[in-house]
Amino acid sequence: MESETLIAVATVPNHEETKTESTEFEKNQQRYQALISTFPHEKGWREKEPLIEYGGYWWLQPLLEGCIHAQEFFQARPSDFLICSYPKTGTTWLKALTFAIANRSRFDDSSNPLLKRNPHEFVPYIEIDFPFFPDVDVFKDKGNTLFSTHVPYELLPESVVKSCCKMVYIWREPKDTFISMWTFIHKERTDLGPVSNLEESFDMYCRGLCAYGPYLDHVLA
Repeated sequence: MESETLIAVATVPNHEETKTESTEFEKNQQRYQALISTFPHEKGWREKEPLIEYGGYWWLQPLLEGCIHAQEFFQARPSDFLICSYPKTGTTWLKALTFAIANRSRFDDSSNPLLKRNPHEFVPYIEIDFPFFPDVDVFKDKGNTLFSTHVPYELLPESVVKSCCKMVYIWREPKDTFISMWTFIHKERTDLGPVSNLEESFDMYCRGLCAYGPYLDHVLA
């Protein structure tokens, strides 16, 4: 039987609390957006999705909002375990392995929740959940010690370094990473316009103009 930290207990929401949380989220998001509007912008891989420079790396708007939010509010503990990676380098695979190892004494082959659910549910991103899943505050789940991030080392929340929590980093051959990323983005359904062709996107990738890029700077950090 899965623990309470893995399955959320359904409760009737308190409308006043929901309203307060929503207002706090909106205030933070507006503050981040105002700050981000002052940063350098460059043409991105999509026509309506510019890349934004922050801390020596390039970001998409929602991801940068999430990064700043994590820098402000994520409090790492010595018992935490952080999976660090650049996108499309094997993050999901490593999340599954990490969760399986950390919980090997709790589940057998027939009861492991990974058989039915995505590894991302059990090893949440510290920067992605804020902009895309504002109703889920992963920072408040004190029972969870597994987290992940694509944020470069230099821009991680200060608490990560100060807490001496464990970290593991996975990387992948740069060309394979690019092909996987371009294919993934090309398949996404969005109103932000089509993705640049393979040649143009590869040129931008080589110049570091990609989400969380430059890639090699991210790896070597």
